[in-house]
Amino acid sequence: MERLQKVIAQSGFCSRRKAEKLILEGKVCVNGTKITQLGTKVSYDDVILVNGKLLEKKEDKVYYLLNKPRGVVTTSSDEHQRKTVLDFIPEEKRIYPVGRLDYDTTGVLLLTNDGELTNLLIHPRNHVEKTYIAKVEGLVSKIDIENLCKGIFIDGKKTARAKARIKKIDKKSNTTLVELTICEGRNHQVKKMLEGINHPVIKLKREKFSFLTAAGLKSGEYRRLTVKEVKKLYSEAQK
Repeated sequence: MERLQKVIAQSGFCSRRKAEKLILEGKVCVNGTKITQLGTKVSYDDVILVNGKLLEKKEDKVYYLLNKPRGVVTTSSDEHQRKTVLDFIPEEKRIYPVGRLDYDTTGVLLLTNDGELTNLLIHPRNHVEKTYIAKVEGLVSKIDIENLCKGIFIDGKKTARAKARIKKIDKKSNTTLVELTICEGRNHQVKKMLEGINHPVIKLKREKFSFLTAAGLKSGEYRRLTVKEVKKLYSEAQK
């Protein structure tokens, strides 16, 4: 027996968080009975309807790592007809990005149909690290780095402790390369943190997601994760 929201998420229908919302809204039925209570246990033999549609359970899970190019949106579709990250991966199953990267941000992006893993990876309580390399305006000081590590107030709330270091200072162009590692995923967080120390971002790349990098992948290229990598991601998120 498994919790209903977990079965829905594992089917690939939606994320676990969305599944919980659908249950609370009374849009899920099990064996003809409307379910509105979270934590309800079901078996894989039960007939589950979500929004009136029969749930196809136990969908095979797929996991991809994409080296996201600049000028691509991290969504399943775009109302402005811009290219999305899904345009790079010919997959028949419904997949979605794990978190977001801005339109002009490049680098490591995971895509999957595994709602449980997605929820584990993006929840800040699990402290899954994401490492970014930012080219910023101005010459960053040691005090700036200390402030980043302690946390910056953005949108009225202080960020969690982070890791930061200077990779390169270019006095001629008046720019600095900064490596910043965070375990949160707030909206435009890295850019806002660097703006908070008065060094706006010129270019931004996600270098690592947990232990994964885009090594060997050109911009726009992707690969499947290995079984070992998927197990390690679960392990890292559940520590």
